[in-house]
Amino acid sequence: MEKIKMKNAIAELDGDEMTRVLWKIIKEKLLEPYIDLNVEYYDLGLKKRDETNDAITYEAAAAIKRLGVGVKCATITSNAARVEEYNLKYLTPSPNGIIRAELDGTVFRKPILLKNIKPTVSCWEKPLILGRHAYGDVYKNCEIKTECAGKAELVFTGVDGKEVRKTIMEMNGPGILQGIHNLDKSIEDFARCCFMYSLDEGIDCWFATKDTISKTYDGNFKEIFQTIYDNEFKSKFEAKGIEYFYTLIDDVVARVVKHKGGFLWACKNYDGDVMSDMVASASGSLAMMTSVLVSPDGVFEYEAAHGTVQRHYYRYLKGEKTSTNPVALIFAWTGALAKRGELDANKALVDFAKKLEKVTLDTIESGIMTGDLALIAEPAAKQVLNSWEFIDVLATEMSK
Repeated sequence: MEKIKMKNAIAELDGDEMTRVLWKIIKEKLLEPYIDLNVEYYDLGLKKRDETNDAITYEAAAAIKRLGVGVKCATITSNAARVEEYNLKYLTPSPNGIIRAELDGTVFRKPILLKNIKPTVSCWEKPLILGRHAYGDVYKNCEIKTECAGKAELVFTGVDGKEVRKTIMEMNGPGILQGIHNLDKSIEDFARCCFMYSLDEGIDCWFATKDTISKTYDGNFKEIFQTIYDNEFKSKFEAKGIEYFYTLIDDVVARVVKHKGGFLWACKNYDGDVMSDMVASASGSLAMMTSVLVSPDGVFEYEAAHGTVQRHYYRYLKGEKTSTNPVALIFAWTGALAKRGELDANKALVDFAKKLEKVTLDTIESGIMTGDLALIAEPAAKQVLNSWEFIDVLATEMSK
């Protein structure tokens, strides 16, 4: 069989730990036998990022912008324990935070639903889609650990030389400070991306912040969303029979567990991080969710929404074959390949991506799955496989 040719390349961003191990196997067994892969490879493993002072991360982000499509493995964001474990020079920042800031996009995360995996929230009949702002907030923060009492101030100096100064706290002892920011343009892009997604999918858009507490910061998000909706999207939403709904973040959390799903939940950056994990887990598994970063200028980055599966990696290093679910990694590749095929008018590449997704889901629905899904499958799993065995089954089915 002649391999499918790719007209243009995809930026491939490798990652860490167990997901890095599975990433390589997925390429070797599910992609390379059928596709003449055209990629620009960037190693975003933790050691490489540390060695290059994160230059490799910025190079990868630039490649995604230049090529239009990227696919990313899960990566470690370091903490004190990781600095010691990997003998790092410094606490490396979140690579996802860097890439998202460079692309200034919105992350859309959608659970992968299966007939034999029932959501923990029994009323969820349709996918609950998360639209996560991918710029600013805690991911671009500035922090200080103070060692004594003192006055903490927030200062802004405009280009016109005017200064705005506010006292945060008269601190009577050691403590911690954090400064976060956002930009009106980024919030506007976020709102437009969410409203356009809702229109394309024909679903309602919910947005929530905590503007009752953060009256200026979160209040700005609320005002921008409402202004853009009223001026640019209200009539389009009404014509399509869908609605935009705003409420407080705690109110939405209470509402979603009683809702049937099938809407877009727009979230600020960290809200979206936490809530997408909640939705993924409640829908079956963290490994059963697609994730795509969409920038305002039409650049796409596909990734697994979960972490590097550290616990399984340590077992793997001891020689064990773990039952790590590779579905989100597979769907990161299929999403990127399908988008590359769509942009290049390469129908064969699009068809291949959709076929691999169907084979993956059909295999699980036939009762063959990894351990995480076997715990909640109804009816019970027929075969519970480790990661290598599961990928081999998919490879066999694809060869047919």
